[in-house]
Amino acid sequence: MNPQDELNALTGLFDGGDAIFGSAVHIPSAMTPEPYKQMLVHDHHMTVTMENFHGTAVDVRIIDQIDSEGLYCRKIVLLKTGTEEVVQFGIVRFNFHYVTDDVRSEIVDGKTPLGRVLIKHNVLRHIDLGAIIRVTAGEELAGLLQMKSGETTFGRLATIFCNECPAVDLLEISAPLVTDESSHGDP
Repeated sequence: MNPQDELNALTGLFDGGDAIFGSAVHIPSAMTPEPYKQMLVHDHHMTVTMENFHGTAVDVRIIDQIDSEGLYCRKIVLLKTGTEEVVQFGIVRFNFHYVTDDVRSEIVDGKTPLGRVLIKHNVLRHIDLGAIIRVTAGEELAGLLQMKSGETTFGRLATIFCNECPAVDLLEISAPLVTDESSHGDP
């Protein structure tokens, strides 16, 4: 599936998905500005990457969820622990047929970020980076990431393979960060 189709499939899981972005454009990984490049262009869990970058643990807040016959979808934000500062927006589509009931229960419970659950339960996993995207925030994303509508940030599409099966499709959007370009006053 091409990146735009995958993006549409994930945002279309929830009502109002068209309000998330003003626009979204696939860009080459090599063209991703820092620090977004270090945040997004890798094959690690974003939970761990966000914690390392921001120097604190993160909590998950579920915005919306759908649980239907082994397919679990949720729209979330990650926040710095103990604060209301949002560091990431995400949409997850998880096929629970590839994990144990304990993993499923802890994910649906919604108290621990997905990456932490998979690491804790030692689920054999591999993360496949699908695409890097540059997005302008629509009304919903702007509100969730505490940014202005029309402001630009970056994200990624990825798939997590659990026990060698493609189990999780992800859309992960970073809250706006100061980039090398913006720190020099360039557009």
